[in-house]
Amino acid sequence: MVRVISGSARGRKLLAPEGYDTRPTTDRVKESIFNIISPHLPADSVLDLFAGSGGLGIEALSRGSKHCVFAEKDKNALSVVRKNLELARVSDKSELISGDAFSYLERTNLKFDIIFLDPPYNTGLLTKAIALIYNKNLLTENGIIVAESEHLGETPANDQFDIKRSAKYGKTTVFVLCPHKRER
Repeated sequence: MVRVISGSARGRKLLAPEGYDTRPTTDRVKESIFNIISPHLPADSVLDLFAGSGGLGIEALSRGSKHCVFAEKDKNALSVVRKNLELARVSDKSELISGDAFSYLERTNLKFDIIFLDPPYNTGLLTKAIALIYNKNLLTENGIIVAESEHLGETPANDQFDIKRSAKYGKTTVFVLCPHKRER
């Protein structure tokens, strides 16, 4: 069972997509993530890329964030996100994007305070997404990326972002990244 941990939707149970293509972030990991990023909340703009069940973006909205974009290409998962937004009563603060995460990143000009990245593990998608986020300058000045990866799997280390914090939870490692300051 996945649920909203805190805020206006606290305790509400969320649905998870059927099958093995999506791994919803466990309550334990989600609670730890939100303890780590609490100084960045509430945020004006959040992106939940590879949204799955939408649990991370919904948690941010429940904790007072103003707006969240949920991007998911799997039609079944997108339907679950839509239902979860209704269950958590945050549909009015949400935008659903049906389609490829990289297509969305390529065409958006929005800047985000927090970007959640939880792509399929060990596929290179995490590294590709981080590079595109940097190249398109999609984070606000003090924005962060929260990336999940399989422990000892793909690492989001690169020249554009510093790993502000990392933590291991079972088979999952969570990274909080902040960009190097850009030259003006």
